[in-house]
Amino acid sequence: MRLGGNQPFFFPYIPYYQLMKNVDVFMIADDFNYSRAWTNRNYMLLRGRERFMFNLVVLGASQNKLVNEVRVADDQYKLLKTIEINYRKAPFFKDVFPMVEKILAYGDKNLARYLGNSLVTTANYLGFDTKFIYSSEIEGKDHTLRFQNRVLNLCTVLKADEYVNLGGEDEHPLYDRKAFKQCGIDLYYIKSGPVEYKQFNNPFISNLSMLDVLMFNSIEQTNELLTQFELV
Repeated sequence: MRLGGNQPFFFPYIPYYQLMKNVDVFMIADDFNYSRAWTNRNYMLLRGRERFMFNLVVLGASQNKLVNEVRVADDQYKLLKTIEINYRKAPFFKDVFPMVEKILAYGDKNLARYLGNSLVTTANYLGFDTKFIYSSEIEGKDHTLRFQNRVLNLCTVLKADEYVNLGGEDEHPLYDRKAFKQCGIDLYYIKSGPVEYKQFNNPFISNLSMLDVLMFNSIEQTNELLTQFELV
């Protein structure tokens, strides 16, 4: 079984979805520490030609808390309106925006569940076959372990023989292929290729949120973009 996992992010960049699509089981790491980096923010297109950081408003966020200990604010109207204004002329706005509205209106304000719902909803929209699980619900895991040993333990409990991670070995020095191999697990990384698509009639701005990808590409086109990577 091929396992992948990561902390849940809000409409993350395309390699995250390449990982989700190309594993049998994707583990939403909800009992890991909250990260201020990308958990509830990313980049979108502003006025068709600028990079703009958007934020999902959260309450009580701290790097000393787990993702599932943070709450999402009730009112996300400003974010929804910002998305509408900047993408309403995008070719697939009418297909994607209703999904975004439902995601932002999700009733469970636990940040992990809220983000998990957004990941599962977009995966369903794109037709993924991936099974999703929350790390906090995995029985039999060792709560005392950290870093690589924690991941190895989760792989063992879930009986995974392959583990796929984002980035490359230079970005994850704590992950040692030999240690995984000793546990009967092959370790791989998603190495994304160059991704480019038409954004109105302006020069392409790369590395934006999946939200941008969906607004400018059909389901078929998006799934084609998701093939532009290699496992290393």
